[in-house]
Formats: sequence, structure tokens, C-alpha cells
Amino acid sequence: MKIIAAYLLAVLGGNTTPSAEDLKSILESVGAEADEDRIEFLLAEVKGKDITELIAAGREKFASVPSGGGAAIAVAAPAGGGAAAAAPAAEAKKEEKVEEKEESDDDMGFSLFD
Repeated sequence: MKIIAAYLLAVLGGNTTPSAEDLKSILESVGAEADEDRIEFLLAEVKGKDITELIAAGREKFASVPSGGGAAIAVAAPAGGGAAAAAPAAEAKKEEKVEEKEESDDDMGFSLFD
């Protein structure tokens, strides 16, 4: 995930085709280790592809994944060239559970003033 995050940071920073050295410098700037094999694998997979198209394809795949509590997953795509339209986010009704906090005897039955 950190390599993907570094790639996305580079793209958002204006570098449409970041190199392995670009990703390494981003990772090293935050104290993370850069795995050469994973960086090369990621760069091979995204070579020649538009990031907004990759995110849109990923969003379609996430739509079929159950998310547990019935809440919708909203993923924001970066605006590549201003032509990408944001998909409307479906609002999900969340049930809030209010738990009553039981009073506990933190002092184990002993009082400071006994």
C-alpha cells in the first residue's frame, strides 16, 4: 500500500510517469523502506495506463465487495486534466448505537476518604 500511495502522491504532484527513483525518494522522505521488487512490479502494471481509468476500474470492483455494515464505499478519483467527473456518492443510513456506560468501581471498593 505504501508504494501505491507513493505512486499516487507523485502523480498528484504533477509527475504523470514517476520512476522507481521518484517512488524511492518519496518513501525515504517519510522513513519507509523501499522494496525494489514491488516498485518494479507496480511500475510494470501501470505502464502506459491512465491513473483515472485504473481508479475507475478499481471502483467498479469494489462495488461488488460486501462492506459489512451495509455502508457504501466512496472512493475519490483525482481529476486528471479536469475531464474526470466525480461519481455521486450514495448516502447510507447509519444506525447509531448508544451504549450506556456502566459505572465501574475503579477504586476496587476503597475510597480515599474512608
